[in-house]
Amino acid sequence: MQALERTITETNWITLLLVILFAFVFLLKGLSAKRLKGNAFSIMNTSFIEKEIEDNHPFFNLFQGFIFLFSMTVLSLLVYKIVLFYTDAILQGFYTFTIIFALVFSYFASKWLLEFLISFLLKIDKQVKFFLISKSCYLYAVSFILLIGLVLVEYSKLNTPFLIYFSGVLFSFCFLIHVINNKKLVFNELFYFILYLCAFEIVPLLILFKLLF
Repeated sequence: MQALERTITETNWITLLLVILFAFVFLLKGLSAKRLKGNAFSIMNTSFIEKEIEDNHPFFNLFQGFIFLFSMTVLSLLVYKIVLFYTDAILQGFYTFTIIFALVFSYFASKWLLEFLISFLLKIDKQVKFFLISKSCYLYAVSFILLIGLVLVEYSKLNTPFLIYFSGVLFSFCFLIHVINNKKLVFNELFYFILYLCAFEIVPLLILFKLLF
């Protein structure tokens, strides 16, 4: 009788990671419950973004650092699930996740740092501050929603294709809201906005896509 090869999928680390992510939420609540709630609902609350600009928080602060790390971890887990769905199952595991996390973290950290540096050097930081801060807040808001989606996919009958479509709709909706809330800047500087999309959004994403697939 021929023995059959059995593949066991080890997902305990995903459970641990999800627990850590929820611990991050409680930590963020302890640091500032008001800012946590504001970021979570920022897509529908532009007054919070205006308040963030008025408060003029330092670029590097504890709350900002933890919420950025939280979002990068959620997005990395999302990318990990998508990569796993479209590639060979041999790629699965915590090691693969750490590589994806390093790429995602480097991508967003470099992009956001360059955006703020360029806006400062070109002396247009006041004109684009709402645009840049709202983009960050919207990403944080999406990350909180995606965490719920990841939990549902991991522990219910919902599958990865649902997560992919759900994420696509969520990011598209977020992009639309971002354009609407910044319509004056976008349409007054349409050429530069298209140039920005190509240089800072589309091309880096294509490079990241090539690295992952």
